[in-house]
Amino acid sequence: MTETDFALPAPEWRVTPGLTPYAEALAAMEARAAAVAAGEERELVWLLEHPPVYTAGTSADPAELVDPRFPVVPAGRGGRYTYHGPGQRVGYLVLDLNARGRDVRCFVHALEGWVIAALARLDLAAFRAPGRVGIWTMDAAGREAKIGAIGVRVRRWVTLHGFSVNVAPDLSHFGGIVPCGLPDFPVTSLSALGNVSDMATFDAALALTLSGFLQTLSCPGQNET
Repeated sequence: MTETDFALPAPEWRVTPGLTPYAEALAAMEARAAAVAAGEERELVWLLEHPPVYTAGTSADPAELVDPRFPVVPAGRGGRYTYHGPGQRVGYLVLDLNARGRDVRCFVHALEGWVIAALARLDLAAFRAPGRVGIWTMDAAGREAKIGAIGVRVRRWVTLHGFSVNVAPDLSHFGGIVPCGLPDFPVTSLSALGNVSDMATFDAALALTLSGFLQTLSCPGQNET
């Protein structure tokens, strides 16, 4: 952490109730990112839910769109196909890496760590998997299963997009795609694992671990030789 980090005002923390159409959220996020880059707005952490939608990242393979039963929208983020829908907490982060360290790999690593720390507060053991971006845990059958996805974009060193965590979605909706291009791994949720099923409890865990995430963004020591 640098002296600059201490001087930054806290990001706006926004929780939007109900279901926000994906295209509407994307436009709002991109407008906020442009304003942050111009120094006209402060950073933003935005928590919301979407109606059912499949989003295509920049590496999406059409062969992995198995059953497009919901709208398919280009997302502009990295990654492949993913699903968003009711019961899934989506977090969009509009953060200024000019002030927090211009290191995208560090940002993704810190973002994974934040979600893992929040899940730990709910007594759910989650972890990173080498070679597989995202948030992983063990499902009821003892298999490695994906409980959260990470997909980001950086423009003018301001971040867009962020994470999604399956709190209590309809997991059958993931069957229309090969989630994140990983056919050999199932998806799971907090609810499916017998954990919490309400957004407010998960949001509270995110809020309690936010400061730790922000403090790790400059990744002290990661670039030392």
